[in-house]
Amino acid sequence: MAFPTSVNNMITDSVTQANGKVLGDAPAMAMGNLYQATNQALANAAHNATTAQQQNNVAAQATTTMGVATLYSLSTAATGTATAEISEG
Repeated sequence: MAFPTSVNNMITDSVTQANGKVLGDAPAMAMGNLYQATNQALANAAHNATTAQQQNNVAAQATTTMGVATLYSLSTAATGTATAEISEG
């Protein structure tokens, strides 16, 4: 203490030590918060990638189903006629 005060020296020392601990813990707390925020962002990115892949698979499956349905819906008579014309020509 540089100058005498009306507060007990033990109290001022206690407050000073508590403040020093808070200042000492601040960098570790900041890094912990940074790591948590980074991990959350990476988890969201992975989740978004998985969801996009699932949606693409659903769209591809629907496209394949429609293509097969279109092939099956063609008239067999028209297919036979086209085949006969190709084999004769």
